[in-house]
This record gives sequence, structure tokens and C-alpha cells, in this order.
Amino acid sequence: MAWEWHRPLEAKQVTFTVLAFVAVVIGGLVLLIPPYFLQGTIEPIAGVKPYSPLELEGRDLYIREGCNNCHSQEVRPFKTETDRYGPFSMAGEGIYDRPFLWGSKRTGPDLARVGGKYPDSWHWIHLVNPRQIEPRSNMPPFAFLTSSELDTSLTKRKLEVLRSLGTPYTDEEIGNAVVALRRQSDEIAAALRKEGVQLSDLGAHSEAVALIAYLQRLGRDIGWREKPVSTASLGEKP
Repeated sequence: MAWEWHRPLEAKQVTFTVLAFVAVVIGGLVLLIPPYFLQGTIEPIAGVKPYSPLELEGRDLYIREGCNNCHSQEVRPFKTETDRYGPFSMAGEGIYDRPFLWGSKRTGPDLARVGGKYPDSWHWIHLVNPRQIEPRSNMPPFAFLTSSELDTSLTKRKLEVLRSLGTPYTDEEIGNAVVALRRQSDEIAAALRKEGVQLSDLGAHSEAVALIAYLQRLGRDIGWREKPVSTASLGEKP
């Protein structure tokens, strides 16, 4: 029988464990370090911009409420998908998403191109009572978001952290984050009132408004849909 050189090493449990650990560490470093020296592996898309403060807060609410567990944000390059949702997703669209929300399961429809597909009032009604939009929907209601005040105490800090990770927020954008957030939320609230929605006492400052801002941003950066549909389509399926 040929001499098996590894047999003596296997008998020394501590030495074998240490050497196995070293081998795993070396293999891991070989995989993890090189990408940090690459200038970029994703082709940039000119229209893709960082989220506004309100959209960023809405995105956090989207994650908090588990929306990403039922909705994907990735239109695959198949005709059935592009016919239903629009242009297939490109990697560059998610360059500022931390974490990414592509998803791997669809209990509800994909939302990568939902921005601008419906008016703000559609989303408000859908959050309050999904069955009012689609009687067969199994989505739970999120009416409490309309009466929950949006917490903006960490908004500036969130932008600072994202800038440290590479998102190009300016000092001015960070300093005026809450002001910009209030301005955009007031615009959405005005649109909701114009479309006949009775807002809660919180008005523009509810979590629902922030979530709507985020949903209306999805897919808009590539410029394929400029205007939302009219309120006449409130009965249309997602």
C-alpha cells in the first residue's frame, strides 16, 4: 500500500484543525479581496440617482413591513415578463440599493416597474384595503400606516452612512434632508387630496406617504414611463 502522507497529520487533531482553518481563510481571502480592487463591474446608467430622503424612509418601511417577502423587484428577460411589467431589469438600476431587493419569490406581482403605473391615490387605497382594488387579493391591509407618524430623527444619519458606502449625497443634501423630505411629502399629500383621498390627521407626515413615494420611484430612473395613469384605472389589477 502506498504511504499516505496525510495519516500522521490526521492523528494530530489540534494541528490538523489549525491547518484546515488556515486553508479556509486563505481561500476566502482569495475570493473576497480581488473585487475591492476592481474599478467597477456594473455598467452605469445615466438616469439612476440616489433615493430622496422621503423615498429612502419609504424603502425602509417597505423592508420593515416585509413587502420584499412577497414582491420581487426584478423583471426577467422573458417576453411574458416584459409584456406584463415593462423593460427587463438591469444591474445598474440597483447600484444605490443597500441591501438589494431583487427577491426570489412572488406572492404578489413584481414591483420593479410599478413607479408611475398608478396614481398616488391607487396606492393609498391599496394600502388601506387591497380588496377594494382586487377582490381576490391575499395581501394584508396596511391601514395603520396612514395613521402612523413617520420618524425622521435618523434620516440625516441614514444619508451619512450611505455616503460612507459610496452613495453620492452632498453635504447640502444631507443637511437639508428633513426639509426636502417634508417638501416631497407635502407634494404627495396635495396630489392625494386632489384625487379625492381623505387624509388622516397626520396629513403628509404619515408613513403611508413615505411608502407611496418609494413605490412611485421604482423603475422611473430609466425614463420609460413618464406619467402615471389617471384615477379612472383604480380598478385595474396590479
